[in-house]
Amino acid sequence: MIRKTTLALLIFITSQATQAQYKYPTTPERPVVDDYFGTKITDSYRWLEDMNNPEVQKWFKDESDYTNSIVKTISGRDALFNRMKEIQALGGDQYGSIIQVGDIFYYTKNKKQENIYKLYFRKNRNGAEVLLLDPNTITKGATITNFNISPDNKKLAVTISEGGAEVCDLKIMDLESKKFLSDKLTPVWSEFPFEFTPDSKAITYTQMATRDNTSDIFLKNMKAFLHVIGTDPKTDKILASKENNPELEILAAQFPYVKFPDDYSYIILDIGSTKNEEFSFYAPFSELGKSKINWKPLVKYEDDITDSQIIGDKLFFLTHKNAPNYKLAYTSLKNPDFNNPTILVPENDKVIRRLRKSKNFIYYNLSDGINQETFQINAKTLEIKKIPLPAGSNSVFSLSPRQNDNMMLFNNGWVTPSTDYDYDAQTGKLGKSKELTANGSFPDFSKNYVVKEVEVPSHDGVMVPLSIIYPKNIKIDGSTPCYITGYGAYGISQYPYFVGSSVMTLLEQNTIVAFAHPRGGGEKGNKWHADGMKAKKSNTWKDFIACSEYLIKEKYTSKEKLIGNGVSMGGILIGRAITERPDLYKVALVEVGCTNAIRMETSPNGANQIPEIGTLKNEEDVKYILEMDSQSKVKKGEKYPATFIRTGINDPRVAPWEPGKFAAILQNYNSSENPILLHVNYANGHHSSDLDVTYGDEADMWAFALWQVGNTKFQLKK
Repeated sequence: MIRKTTLALLIFITSQATQAQYKYPTTPERPVVDDYFGTKITDSYRWLEDMNNPEVQKWFKDESDYTNSIVKTISGRDALFNRMKEIQALGGDQYGSIIQVGDIFYYTKNKKQENIYKLYFRKNRNGAEVLLLDPNTITKGATITNFNISPDNKKLAVTISEGGAEVCDLKIMDLESKKFLSDKLTPVWSEFPFEFTPDSKAITYTQMATRDNTSDIFLKNMKAFLHVIGTDPKTDKILASKENNPELEILAAQFPYVKFPDDYSYIILDIGSTKNEEFSFYAPFSELGKSKINWKPLVKYEDDITDSQIIGDKLFFLTHKNAPNYKLAYTSLKNPDFNNPTILVPENDKVIRRLRKSKNFIYYNLSDGINQETFQINAKTLEIKKIPLPAGSNSVFSLSPRQNDNMMLFNNGWVTPSTDYDYDAQTGKLGKSKELTANGSFPDFSKNYVVKEVEVPSHDGVMVPLSIIYPKNIKIDGSTPCYITGYGAYGISQYPYFVGSSVMTLLEQNTIVAFAHPRGGGEKGNKWHADGMKAKKSNTWKDFIACSEYLIKEKYTSKEKLIGNGVSMGGILIGRAITERPDLYKVALVEVGCTNAIRMETSPNGANQIPEIGTLKNEEDVKYILEMDSQSKVKKGEKYPATFIRTGINDPRVAPWEPGKFAAILQNYNSSENPILLHVNYANGHHSSDLDVTYGDEADMWAFALWQVGNTKFQLKK
């Protein structure tokens, strides 16, 4: 039970030390006291949660203007942006998603020095390239988030985003005329799949209840539909929803979506959430024509299955049931038995990850937490074969999983741009890609940088992986700035993919870059995730602190040169690191961060986070959610690091008020002379597909950090 008391007194609190140097917009304190099962928490910035309030909107605009008045005047800021663009151009044209249908290849591509991906096609791999869709011809600032091609190769389905929003319109184009049909399915989420039926006459999709990311029903009560192309979407048939299928016990915050196996013998209904484990139902394909589908249970949460693929009658799956490092098995789709499956790859000392498929093969990786070996399984003979890729971070991608076994494989390192390979699983032929691959030429960054993989003892003695990248010419004497980032949530692993244009630009400023791999991620299997969630979430930021202390102890950097970073759910990591150890960091970069965990559940995306952090309805969970909450840990009069807090005004995942409130309390309570700035992007959401928007944000962030650690090239212009 939560009791709330509003105090009528309007209080203004400012820090004399910081206000003497930085004239932040005035932020009044209007205290609200919440009683969380006997623990009282005062929230003086609750009023900032009303994003529709003109006073709140003005406050965000004032904060944005103030931040820009400082950051945009840092010498070297524009040079950072331009250098990011230069490094991007070195890579040449960059390819995104690629789909092969017959002998036609459809793909998104960001051409050299352009800022968005456009959609192209060509006949055969080396055919003439034809522009199919420039999203800016629909609306300026629009981007493509996903696309699919009909089995008859005559229709394109594509989701279009505007202003960095993740709520999209799903549109259908006639490929012969290159004109959009009248069908417009909206609102849909950018990451949800959509599939054509085998006759190409209809499409499945998941519709959101609203596109208003301030609404209480945003990201709730979604419905899976079947749309017959050319008909009014209002007549679309509901395939599954909480309201229409109470027997399935779908929660309001879960999202149903429908897909088809390669042979279209079944319909698969997945119930998505932030849980790693799958929850799904199935029915014969013939049920698609009925007024209501008779869904039968397929995968239950208690099966502990995190990934599955279907080939013919076999359902291949990864499970951590009695196997923290996972095991790979299969069962019959006609009569699934997950308690007695056929084990193909038993649990071992490496983590089994990334289950993928082509028409006749299953692919998986064995990971030591950093590097991965890639294997294939013949779905008929069950023969297992290792694919001979170089050491590093390896991944596989099927070009046409329904039609053939043509694959693209990618090999990466932290400072090694992706090397792409074409692979035919039938013949085993492997060769470097010559088509549909980046056509630029990066320099050999490995000549200039050292990469070290170490393990660091955390507060409880557990060894935490830490990846360190640094210029060869620096002195390891504590004088070098160091940027350390971490995530530690949802079982997501940070493998050594090329750091990219932005971070490479930071490295070029004689800055060390470190990636912590704290508990809550998946680098060391399911237990690594479980040991950094809910009651054990404190391990995440304590692991990060331990990695930060290691960098100082080993003289990579010093407290006056250390830059800490966390993004999104990594906001808990960085927010709690600087509130628990404000003395440890010179700079904190908080990007679209979850810094007010105790209020997260009240936000539109909050219910989705319950599997990861717990719920306010459970007294035991509340105890640990309070511990995750950075805002309530900020102390009046404490000396905090220079802090750059970034939010996107269209962010549907972490509501802008959450980073906003964190900035407000830090500005009012901080007693150090370090600046606390709130960066508000009005052309962005949680992230952006527009590289100019992304690089602009990152140039602002790097310029701020380098200014604060004393780099003479980055100082305020007089």
